[in-house]
Amino acid sequence: MLITRRNLVAGVAAVASVSAAKSPSLVATSAQDLGPFYPVVRPSDHDADLTRLEGRSGTAMGQPIQIIGRVVDIHGGPIANAQVELWQCNAAGRYAHPGDRANPAALDPNFQGFARLASDRDGEFKFRSVKPKDYDTPIGRRTPHIHFAIDGHAERLVTQMYFPNEPLNDIDFLLKNAAPRESVIAEAIDRLSSDPQALAYRWTVVLGVG
Repeated sequence: MLITRRNLVAGVAAVASVSAAKSPSLVATSAQDLGPFYPVVRPSDHDADLTRLEGRSGTAMGQPIQIIGRVVDIHGGPIANAQVELWQCNAAGRYAHPGDRANPAALDPNFQGFARLASDRDGEFKFRSVKPKDYDTPIGRRTPHIHFAIDGHAERLVTQMYFPNEPLNDIDFLLKNAAPRESVIAEAIDRLSSDPQALAYRWTVVLGVG
């Protein structure tokens, strides 16, 4: 058989097409409840540093953390300019929300508690916060977690991110129902040289589109 340049190019294209078709898909990140504490009034300061508030000299109480996140589609392709909202309780286990007024834990006047971010061209986003505390609810104790609402243009995902090796992870009623459970648990990584005081975590959000 005479191998021409046209046949060779066609053959390479066919192999590439088959390889792409057989490329494994990732597992979509599990959806989780919005919860009762989605901000009623969002703070005017909603940048990527939740440990400081504009106009205040103090910093939030608690263990600082750095979260490096990435939003990808089901095939691992980055989703640029995904809109990421996140909110959490403070280091004492209290939300800055009217529905949490009965909580005896103190509010932190220097804690932002909410951020609105956008992923970059590689699908990445990053923020600094404090590690949230576990707390009681009428139906069980919650392990430390951060709430997320992520708009990836073709899909909106409401979920929660959890921390690895937490004692309450095995009994948290929402985490137990996550499928797969691993999809909502961040990975602990080495502390960043630029922020050695903060614990560091990496978390990939997989949207079920592609």
